[in-house]
Amino acid sequence: MLVEEHCSNYQRRDIEVVDYQMYTLDGTGLWFRGPQEFDRSSRGYISCVGAAQTLGCFCDSPYPRLIAEQLGEPVLNLGYGGAGPRFFARQPEVIDYVNRGRLAIIQIMSGRSEDNHLFSSGGLELLTRRSDGKQMGADVAWDSILESRYLWRRSPIAQSSLRSLCRAVGKQRLKRLVEETRSAWVDSYVRLLEQITVPKVILWFSRREPDYEIGFDRVLDVFADYPQLVNAGMVAQVAAMGDAYIKCTTRRGSPQPLVHRLTGEPVQVCLADDRDDFGTAMWSENDYYPSPGMHEDAARMILDYLSTAG
Repeated sequence: MLVEEHCSNYQRRDIEVVDYQMYTLDGTGLWFRGPQEFDRSSRGYISCVGAAQTLGCFCDSPYPRLIAEQLGEPVLNLGYGGAGPRFFARQPEVIDYVNRGRLAIIQIMSGRSEDNHLFSSGGLELLTRRSDGKQMGADVAWDSILESRYLWRRSPIAQSSLRSLCRAVGKQRLKRLVEETRSAWVDSYVRLLEQITVPKVILWFSRREPDYEIGFDRVLDVFADYPQLVNAGMVAQVAAMGDAYIKCTTRRGSPQPLVHRLTGEPVQVCLADDRDDFGTAMWSENDYYPSPGMHEDAARMILDYLSTAG
């Protein structure tokens, strides 16, 4: 049964920079990056499973395409904006495509796209608060716990005298939520990887190392750079379930100036063209998604592995 999912509107947001040639993958009801080369009769390809980093936001040639060009064989880009392991674990039609290939490269995805007792995610970054059904981005959702807004904003007196206490309470709740969410993230990877029957390569693709010192003063300190919430212990558990593990930590070419794909002139993109809750924020450079240079580094490491693995 097909499940209708939230789909990030990267095509509209980024069209001046890159044309993703988005298409609906046959039988899945989900939109992925083109060109459209695959259907239910396809066999023997490499699949790349991941989030926007695998899709290749602001990158004309993301690592799946670079691998395909170098190998001279098809590579299915299954990058889906905002996705975590829970998302793919509940997509049997997508898993079927993966298992009809010869190899799966599976990105270490964000921990903020995961369920916990306060928020349901469906495996995507757009969360739904269980208490009232309100949808919000993960940053806003988690910040609401840190601030304990539901406590101090309701009382003018609390705004000054009790806010520090409320933040302390919020930090403790946040610590417990981190532990719960991280555990659920690992469980989601277990469910995902158990469904994949072809050889599995686990890919760490980030500007940071897997380990980081978590803080609780700001949501940014909790999440860290992509993949948010994920630390070395979590990566080790997932990597142990794969046939190989590739760690690509690189910052080459980041931040990336955004230029028009036809004229080469500087451009700005409006984040609200993706999702209304992003407001009026404008980007003239990409300081979040992997840059083209970072994709080249990832492709080189993957190709090195493939050349030795046979």
